[in-house]
Amino acid sequence: MIKAGVLTISDKGSRGQRKDLAGPLLVGILTDAGYRVVRQDVVPDNREEIAERLIEWVDKDGLRLVVTTGGTGVSPTDVTPEAMRAVISYQIPGMAEAMRASSLTKTPHAMLSRAMAGVRGISLIINVPGSPKAAEENLGVILPALDHALAKIAGDTSDCATP
Repeated sequence: MIKAGVLTISDKGSRGQRKDLAGPLLVGILTDAGYRVVRQDVVPDNREEIAERLIEWVDKDGLRLVVTTGGTGVSPTDVTPEAMRAVISYQIPGMAEAMRASSLTKTPHAMLSRAMAGVRGISLIINVPGSPKAAEENLGVILPALDHALAKIAGDTSDCATP
C-alpha cells in the first residue's frame, strides 16, 4: 500500500475557527482507492510552514503521495503554489490542466486556480481546491492516473502503452 497524506491549508482551520471538511473527505477517497493515509493535518496559509510540512512528510515520513487542499486561488493569502515550487523538482502540468479543464465545465472560476502537481524525490504532491466539493471533483479527475504516475516517478521503466 502506498503511504499518503492530506494537508489542509487554511488560516481559519488552523486556528479552529472553521471545521476542516475537505481534508477528511480526501482521506476517505484516498483510503477507498487503496492508499494508506498515515498523515493528516491543518496548517495556516504560510509559505514556510507549508513547505516544511511537505518536506517532512516526503523526506522524513516517506509518504509517496501528498494531497493538499486550499490556498490555490488568487487572494493575497493563497500561497500554496509558491510553497510547492520551493520543494518540488519538477511539475506535472497535465494533472493540473486536467483538473482545471474539468472544473471549467462547472464554473468559470476554475480558471483562477493556480493548483499544481509536482514531484519531490519519488513522491507526488498534488494541490486541489479548499472547497470540499471542488476538492472531491478535482481529485476524482486525476485518481485514475495516480497509480501509474507513482510507478513511473519511482522508476518503473515498463512501456506505458496498453494492449
